[in-house]
Amino acid sequence: MKNFSKVILKIFGWKTVGEFPNLKKSVVIIAPHTSNWDIVLGKLYMGSKGISNKVLVKKELFFFPLKYIMKIFGTVPVDRYDKKNNVVYQATSFFEKNEKFCLVVSAEGTRSKVTRWKQGFYYIAQKANVPIVVSYMDYKKKEVGVKEVITDLTNTNEVMKQIIGAYKNVTARFPENFVLDKRFL
Repeated sequence: MKNFSKVILKIFGWKTVGEFPNLKKSVVIIAPHTSNWDIVLGKLYMGSKGISNKVLVKKELFFFPLKYIMKIFGTVPVDRYDKKNNVVYQATSFFEKNEKFCLVVSAEGTRSKVTRWKQGFYYIAQKANVPIVVSYMDYKKKEVGVKEVITDLTNTNEVMKQIIGAYKNVTARFPENFVLDKRFL
């Protein structure tokens, strides 16, 4: 998979930037997320680095035969409406059950234009006591990579400011749908 991913990225003119950190467990956020192609690029990047990873997907998509395809692509179902076990608790349980676990989450929480980013990825990382790897896809530069790793998760606002700052000069596939959360600028 590693070589296959590298070849596909190269064929489409994409380059990888930076090394992926050697971590047993992490929450990887990726932005901007304005297109379904972002998922493909993210998976190819992770594959090119030899990183096994999982992506949270709403459980409604896990029906026959789609659920088998979803599992092949490393997705795990979550119930967004479970009041007892919200998504943060569901995701944290994956970290508890696995010795190695890399969870990839969209920083904005959706492909649609949003002005307020979701912070679930932060709470998942904090509760699981794992670092946040800030990764990106820049369609203008045709590069995908890692910006930084955040290990100190004690102050939500500071972490969010750091994350938002990392994406200031990154171009989305659909730039009109990528808005940095002004609360943290």
